[in-house]
Amino acid sequence: MKLNNIKSCWQAGKPVLNGWLSIANAFSAEIMAQQGYDSLTIDLQHGFVGYDEAKSMLQAMRASGVAPMVRVPWLEPGIIMKALDAGAWGVICPMVNTAEQAQQLVSCVRYPPTGSRSFGPTRVSVAEGADYGQYADDHVVCFAMIETAEAFDNLEAIVATPGLDGVYIGPADLTLGLTGRKYRTGFDRDEPEMVEAIKHIVTVAHRAGKKAGLHNGTATYAANAVEWGFDLVTVSNDVQLLRQSASASVQQFRALSEGKSAEKHAAQTGGY
Repeated sequence: MKLNNIKSCWQAGKPVLNGWLSIANAFSAEIMAQQGYDSLTIDLQHGFVGYDEAKSMLQAMRASGVAPMVRVPWLEPGIIMKALDAGAWGVICPMVNTAEQAQQLVSCVRYPPTGSRSFGPTRVSVAEGADYGQYADDHVVCFAMIETAEAFDNLEAIVATPGLDGVYIGPADLTLGLTGRKYRTGFDRDEPEMVEAIKHIVTVAHRAGKKAGLHNGTATYAANAVEWGFDLVTVSNDVQLLRQSASASVQQFRALSEGKSAEKHAAQTGGY
């Protein structure tokens, strides 16, 4: 089995740069995989992606060597195990609010005797080697999302869960959970109480020997998060990148075109 380069980065003392895939397309996933990310996460929760499309996306990413992860829709054993069997090297699970739920998540990810994952690595044993079952528990990464007030209150117990690699912060939902609608929704929180909460999570995770990941809207905020100690940072997603690049291209053309039209008009009218 090939080494999961998420864990390779951690062993080398380096943070993991993670990208996010919300578009159900193998070609766009392949393009993203060639850009230098350490890992890429297919979003089955909020992304415009289903399981059938995710399979093709995992196949398209294989040649790049990037570590593929999947954010599953919910804490449900079937989809977690199918994502792993399809080739995900890591699972991010939303709305894990208690230690019991964290234990259930780990059980779905790990084979017996550690967990209850059923053995049937249909594609992943082809993609990663026939010895996958022997080493999977050591290589597959398991993240529980911390994004509610309940999860925040139960953080100490959640990070104490054996077999859990780390916690992953969803800052938009966490802000709603801790403050209601006091602030705008979205990522890259700059409110003092939210920055304090985010830093508290990474501190508690590290104290328990666990990793901490954070979802970011910009590279600048992600770089700050690394300074705070985060072990994995997600920087933008395919939808955001496409929207921003297309918008910038259109705006540039409009500005240049309007400028040339004004110059042409001035030349034709003598400046009047």
